[in-house]
Amino acid sequence: MKQIIYILLLFPFVLIGQNDPVSVLTFQDFMERVEEHHPLSIQANLKIEEGEAKLRKARGNFDPKAYSDVSQKYFTDKQYYNVSNSGLKIPTWYGLDFSGGYTQNDGVFLNPENNTPAAGLWNAGVSLSVGQGLFIDKRRAELKQAKIYIKSSVAERELLYNNLLYEAGQAYWGWFESYNSVLIYESALEVAQQRYQSVKQGALLGDKPFIDTVEASIQVQNRMITLQEAELNYENASALLSVYMWMEGLVPLELAPETRPNFSNEIEPVEADVDLRLNLDSVSITHPMLRAYQYKIEQLEVDRKWKQEQIKPQLNLKYNAINKPVGNNAFDGYNINNYTWGVEFSMPIFLRKERGSLELAKLKINEAELELTSKEAAITYKARAALNVLLNTKRQLTIYERTVKDNARLLDGERKMFNAGESSLFMVNSRESGYIKTQLKYVQLLAKNHKALLTADYTLGLLPRKK
Repeated sequence: MKQIIYILLLFPFVLIGQNDPVSVLTFQDFMERVEEHHPLSIQANLKIEEGEAKLRKARGNFDPKAYSDVSQKYFTDKQYYNVSNSGLKIPTWYGLDFSGGYTQNDGVFLNPENNTPAAGLWNAGVSLSVGQGLFIDKRRAELKQAKIYIKSSVAERELLYNNLLYEAGQAYWGWFESYNSVLIYESALEVAQQRYQSVKQGALLGDKPFIDTVEASIQVQNRMITLQEAELNYENASALLSVYMWMEGLVPLELAPETRPNFSNEIEPVEADVDLRLNLDSVSITHPMLRAYQYKIEQLEVDRKWKQEQIKPQLNLKYNAINKPVGNNAFDGYNINNYTWGVEFSMPIFLRKERGSLELAKLKINEAELELTSKEAAITYKARAALNVLLNTKRQLTIYERTVKDNARLLDGERKMFNAGESSLFMVNSRESGYIKTQLKYVQLLAKNHKALLTADYTLGLLPRKK
C-alpha cells in the first residue's frame, strides 16, 4: 500500500513516462495552425491587397484619357451647327499635360470662332502649371501616399498577426496550466481515497481510531471539490482554445477530448536570449505598430506639402499647335504661326482657407509625432517588464523544481512515521497539502514563464517568432 501511495504522489515524475495513446498538441503546432488558418490571419493578408488596390487607383490618375464631344442642332429642316472635338490627353508626373486631337465643325449658323476647314483641324499641345501644382499637385500627392500605404499595409498585417498570435498563445498556456492542474488534483484525490480505505480498514481492525476515518473522509470530499473546480477551469480553457482552432476553408474546429498539451516535465523553462535583449534598442524598427505610425507621419508630411503648395497662386499656361490636314499627313505644311494659347490666373485675396488647412496639417503631424513617442516609451517599458518577468520566473523555477522534490521526500518520510505510529493523520494531510501546492505552483510558474516570453515577443513585435 505504501508503495502505491508513494508512486501516486510522485505522479509528475512517474506517470508521464507511461505510454499515452492520446494526441499531444504542442505550442508550436498550435501557433502554426492559428497563423495559417485563422480568419484574422487571412484578413491580415487582405491588408496587402488593399494597399495594392489603393496604389492602382492613385496611378489611374495618370492614365491617358480619350475624349470625344459632339454637339449638333437641327431646326426647320436646317442643320444650325455640327461641332465635334475628339482627342487624347496624357498627364505626366512633372505637372505637364500633353494633348492631341481633331476638330471638325460646320453648319449654317455656326459661331464664326468655331469655323474650321472642310477637312477639319488637327491640334497638339501642352499645358503647364507654373504656380500652384508645379512641384506637387493632388494627383502626385495621392500617388505618394498610396506608395507609403503599401509599406503601411505590411506593418498593419504584421500587427494583426502579432495581436492574434499573442492572444492565441496566452490561451494555450492557460490551457496547459489548467490541464496539468487537473492531473495533480486527480492524483491527490486518488491518494486521499486510497488513504481513506486504508484508515477505515485499520479502524475496523482496531489499529486506528475511528475519528481518523472522519478526517480522511473530509479530505476526500475537499479534494473532490477542488478537482471539480480544476476540471471546470480546464473545460473553459479548452473552449477558449477552440476559438483559435480552424482548418483550411474557414472551417471551425473543436478541441477533441483526447487532445492534450504537454505534461509539465516535458516543457523546459525559457530565458531571454541575446537577440531578444538587443531588440529593445531597435523597437521602433521591429514593432509594426510603431512603423505604422511612422508611415502615417510620412503620409501626413505629403499632405502638408500639398497644403503648402496651395498657398501659391494658380497660374496655368496652355499652348496648342493647329494645322489643317493635307493628303494623308496631318501636319504637312505646318506653320508655326498657327496655334492657340492661353493663360489662367487666380488667387484668393486673404488665403484664410489655405493657411488654415496648412496649419491643421502641421498640427496633425505634431500630434502623430507625440503619439509615436508616447507609444514607443510605453512599448519599451512593457518589453523590459516582460523580460524581467522572464528572468525572474526562470530563477524561481530552478528553485521550485528542487522544492517539489524535497516536499515529496518530506511527505514520504511523514507517511513512514504515520505507518509506524509515530505521526498523525493531520500531519500527513498537512505534508500532502504542502506537496500539492508546490506542484501547482511549479506548473503556474512554468506557464507564467512561457507567457512572459510570449509577452516579450509581442511587445517587441516579433510574433510570429522567427525560427
